[in-house]
Amino acid sequence: MLVTFSSPAHGDVTMFGDVAIRLLNMMGRSDTVPSALYAEDVQAALERLKTAVALVPSTPKPNMTAEDEDDETIVSISLRALPLIEMLEAAANEKRAVMWESNE
Repeated sequence: MLVTFSSPAHGDVTMFGDVAIRLLNMMGRSDTVPSALYAEDVQAALERLKTAVALVPSTPKPNMTAEDEDDETIVSISLRALPLIEMLEAAANEKRAVMWESNE
């Protein structure tokens, strides 16, 4: 499943469903897709997401070997969250809503 976030304040952001659900939970939202944030709720969700992302360690999983790291690049949740954070910042600045839906 893919989830696309959209807002009149920013271009669409599409991500894998498991990552999107994790970020929604970090924002204090349920994993309901489709759903939305009212414009007045965007700033609080943005702050929760930034705080939660900052608390996640950015080191690789301890059970990974050097060979595993060479075979597959690990992308941290903080890096995956950047496009959504940028969207939420733009939406908060312009006082716009943010919506998300599944692309199944």
